[in-house]
Amino acid sequence: MEVITMSKKIIKSSFQKSVEQYLIQHRSILDVLSKFQESNARVNRAIIKASTQCGCVKIKSEKQKFPSNVKLEEIHKYINYQLEGSLCDNCKEIIETELGSNLFYTAAICNILDLDFDEIVEKEEERISTLGIYNLS
Repeated sequence: MEVITMSKKIIKSSFQKSVEQYLIQHRSILDVLSKFQESNARVNRAIIKASTQCGCVKIKSEKQKFPSNVKLEEIHKYINYQLEGSLCDNCKEIIETELGSNLFYTAAICNILDLDFDEIVEKEEERISTLGIYNLS
């Protein structure tokens, strides 16, 4: 288990280092923040286009319905992601690319602010596992 964790850390650290090396054009915090915001919009747009243009997935939005007597620990059994179908290969590739770009700009923000991407991920994972189902933020 220790080897796998160390291996993951090396990969993530390598990613953050690569971002530092290849982020040349947009080095100011304002440039990176605007590119990060743009990448968020592109992720959203790619998911929307999978539904509206391709049709490989359908978004069925409605109020979440839970039985009145369900315990909080069991509520995950009743959650509806409001999505039907599955991504086609083309949409999957586009969304993966856009998410990758989003991660790139996330790592760039970490670099500019002298934050460790790995530590942020580890702290969030610890927070989620500590709070468990009570992590409703």
